[in-house]
Amino acid sequence: MFEKQIYVERRKALKEKIGSGLILFFGNNEAPCNYPGNTYKFRQDSCFLYYFGLRRDALAAAIDVDNDQEYIFGDDISIDTMVWVGCVPTVKELAATTGISKTAPMAELTNLVNKAKAKGQEILFTPQCRYDLKVKLGDLMGLHPLKVDENASVKLIKAIVAQRTVKAPEEIEELKKAGEIGYMMHTTAQRECREGVTENYLAGKIDGIAHSMGAMNSFPTILSQHGEIMHIMPKNEPLQAGRLMLCDAGGETFEHYCSDHTRTTPVSRKFTEQQKEIYQIVETAHDWIKEHAKIDVMWKDMQIGACKVITEHLKQLGIMKGNVDDAVYSGAHAAFLPCGIGHHMGLDVHDLEGLGQKYVGFDDEHPQSKQFGMKYLRYGIELKKNFIMTIEPGVYFIMHLLDDWRAKGLHKDFINYEACEKYRNFGGIRIENDVIITDKGAEYYCDKIAPYHLKDVEDFLSE
Repeated sequence: MFEKQIYVERRKALKEKIGSGLILFFGNNEAPCNYPGNTYKFRQDSCFLYYFGLRRDALAAAIDVDNDQEYIFGDDISIDTMVWVGCVPTVKELAATTGISKTAPMAELTNLVNKAKAKGQEILFTPQCRYDLKVKLGDLMGLHPLKVDENASVKLIKAIVAQRTVKAPEEIEELKKAGEIGYMMHTTAQRECREGVTENYLAGKIDGIAHSMGAMNSFPTILSQHGEIMHIMPKNEPLQAGRLMLCDAGGETFEHYCSDHTRTTPVSRKFTEQQKEIYQIVETAHDWIKEHAKIDVMWKDMQIGACKVITEHLKQLGIMKGNVDDAVYSGAHAAFLPCGIGHHMGLDVHDLEGLGQKYVGFDDEHPQSKQFGMKYLRYGIELKKNFIMTIEPGVYFIMHLLDDWRAKGLHKDFINYEACEKYRNFGGIRIENDVIITDKGAEYYCDKIAPYHLKDVEDFLSE
């Protein structure tokens, strides 16, 4: 946990934004893997962590804004449970560490909610990503569990987003630690990438680094020779000479702040000429975004600009054709870049996405696009100081997508389908780094960055 006063001040700021009502927060419960006694590694809900910092399972919290009262609800661990988990602090002791004096058994939460309903007090809660909490919240509010999220408070969501997107100094320090974990993970994967080593072995090795240096992975590691598949999991397949290994991975600190980086490494330790041509396009797009991303710049403009950079260079290779602006605005570029070029980072690897993407990165004036490719952009509006963003352009040869579009006659004025044939077994290339938006622009906030410029990668692999 951070210092107690940090959580006190965070809750105070939230109360000032909300103004009135009863705010409910739920911590996560243990999640069974394949039977109740065999659980996944516990990870606390991020909003609960942000406002309360408590990592124990089966807790809830309430903030009565009208009466300026704060509560932690939960049941103390039984003697039988202590045999298995050891002696742990009481709920009252835990609450004191976050600056809250009022505690009660979990069953009392129902009474508090019922009293609020009886006097017509507004009850505010966020969407829930876990189904057990949807059921619990549904019971409390008299809602079907599938109706819980659509009844979540937009006012509360917007207040949390406004507060959490701008990172405080203590958060930036944690993110630096997360970046250092990511550096160790990726340089290990680069160093050990070679013919015959399995994807699964390398992923396991860098996952071990995440667990040994912090709390866990930021997300399940993506490591594959099939980099054209965005979220592919590693398989027990040996790396093949001449292929590219794409590794997208990150670690969480003990305070659960995340890193997220991607490197694409030649299995044969040097890029082929074909690979160099595509890699340099991605490298150029990455550095263009980093140079142009500044306070008050629209992130959607960064997406469009990067897509134009990529389209122009693919046109020079004969893969695309026609007018670059028209190609991008028609969505033809999405055959090679079907996703967004970055997202928020923090306590979630896609920070705050669980509250609803339309509230995190868009507004009424700038709604989320419905066009293929652009609709996967996770942020569109202005950048602000102390935002933490990823920069992650890529070029992917997704042949089943290209084959489908070709058969349908789509974008034939902009895509040279014949030229794409020689990339049928190419895979994909992505370069991803985490940056902080400062008065000077987008800057790396971690001292150590795994090599990503083409020459630096080859030099590193030759050591």
